[in-house]
Amino acid sequence: MKVGIIGLGFVGLSLASVLSAKGYSTIGIDIDIKKCKQITDGKSPFFEPNLEKTLRQGLKKKLKISDEYSLVKDCDFVFVTVGTPQSSDGSIDLSMIKKSVKEIGKTMYQNEKNQIILIKSTVTPGTMKNVVLPILEKNSKKKAGKDFGLISNPEFLQETNAIKDTKFPHTVVLGGYDTKYMKKARIFFSKLHPNTPIIITNHQTAEMVKYANNSFLATKISFINQLSNICQNIPEANIDDVAKTIGLDPRIGKLFLNAGPGYGGSCLPKDMKALINFASDVGVKPVLLNAVEEINENQLEQIVKLVKKKLKNVASKNITIMGTAFKPNTDDVRDSLSIGLIRKFLKMNAKITVFDPRAIDNTKKIFGKKIIYKNSASKALEKSECAIFMTYWREFEKIDNKTIKHMKRKLIIDCRRIFAEKNMGEEYFALGIGQ
Repeated sequence: MKVGIIGLGFVGLSLASVLSAKGYSTIGIDIDIKKCKQITDGKSPFFEPNLEKTLRQGLKKKLKISDEYSLVKDCDFVFVTVGTPQSSDGSIDLSMIKKSVKEIGKTMYQNEKNQIILIKSTVTPGTMKNVVLPILEKNSKKKAGKDFGLISNPEFLQETNAIKDTKFPHTVVLGGYDTKYMKKARIFFSKLHPNTPIIITNHQTAEMVKYANNSFLATKISFINQLSNICQNIPEANIDDVAKTIGLDPRIGKLFLNAGPGYGGSCLPKDMKALINFASDVGVKPVLLNAVEEINENQLEQIVKLVKKKLKNVASKNITIMGTAFKPNTDDVRDSLSIGLIRKFLKMNAKITVFDPRAIDNTKKIFGKKIIYKNSASKALEKSECAIFMTYWREFEKIDNKTIKHMKRKLIIDCRRIFAEKNMGEEYFALGIGQ
């Protein structure tokens, strides 16, 4: 049994590391030569808890890294985990998918092995049948279902929990036709995840499942943020108590009910826009999805309005953004609400200082010298006229009145209610808690 993985980003590298650490002969392919060298040296190109540890275990066993597509010719299973970034119109960019499956098709043409190709990349319904399948058959000169297997296998990984989610997924979805290849794939996953339900369906449904999953999570976040905005206008109302209570209802569940500045990251915003775009293309007006996205976009405006109300004139004011990663325990700033907030304040000519325990380097790639970077929370707060806490890093819990004593003005906007139980002064405002 040999496994090939095309694309060593968040999903691909996590999968390659876990499979090889489990003893599977694994080849990881990525066209970025510099990235391949870094991974071969046991270093992850991005921060993800437990990833480097698992990667090094895999490298000691049966993990090989290369930029050569031809090496997948000997693999029984080939996973495609390349990115599908967002195009300007909100649809997904399939260029990396097309290139990858074209190269895979060429290698298939040169060998006699009946391979199984699994697409883990997030693609809209119809992509497998209308795009991936024709490219593979054309370049391999082989027939799907007869000479090779083609299966949709969407991923459901959470950043900061990728290794655990890869080892113990809540479900495995296999989309495609009922062939010998599907049976072989089912056996492979049942051995890999013996206690995990396996859902077998068609390509279009499997593709839709991924978007349904992420759009529902985004809906929960926008729902609780809408309630948070209401609570903030009710004296002494507390959104955390509301969320905790309704989360005890098994029909609702407690996950993704943390009110804050909105959802961000590499998946939810992109997938919401792609699904909205796709729904319109098939003649459906996605009223609910549009509302979810609108609420999310308006969350930043709530923060901006509060700051402008308190500071009066934002221009030339020293504003500190605490946390630029889209969530704690990652260095990922893709579609981070903090990045969007910084851009808004820069347009108002504010002076921005930032601190993040992990994401400073990625933040610098975006803003360069336009803003100031500090290497500690206390230094970031010095001479600040307004501190906005955007990411719930655990180390922020240690901040108290002693930490903020060097602020020029002790105006604190706590978007995560980190200090809700502390006395942080008269100019402490927490989103979701009525004043």
